[in-house]
Amino acid sequence: MYDLASIEKLLAPLFPGTMGVRVTELAPDRVVAEMVVRADLCTTGGILHGGAYMAFADTVGAVGTILNLPAGKGTTTTDSSTKFIAAARLGTTITGECVALHRGRTTMVWQTSIRNADRKLCAVITQTQLVLQGST
Repeated sequence: MYDLASIEKLLAPLFPGTMGVRVTELAPDRVVAEMVVRADLCTTGGILHGGAYMAFADTVGAVGTILNLPAGKGTTTTDSSTKFIAAARLGTTITGECVALHRGRTTMVWQTSIRNADRKLCAVITQTQLVLQGST
């Protein structure tokens, strides 16, 4: 069973830890996380890079899947679709709320809504996670 501390320990040495992803809420059908918009995650003009939005959402959806995996199973992303809507600026914090659209035996589908510090919707990412036979 995962809790916030065990998820943080899992993510810390990986790319999400390098990005500064911090999970703040966990439930089988909903995960919330936040991340500070740092200069090394931005494009010109101090705007969060599109790839950073996508990696952030991919992490949050993967965490949701991990919470629902049977023992001995792993996961990987098979599909991701991103709609960019607004910007997040350097020095602010984004928040991602990820909800389960489907939690099946072989796939899970998650949708993450990312909001900037003003709570304005910045991006919506929908991803499919494959449930793998062995742990990853």
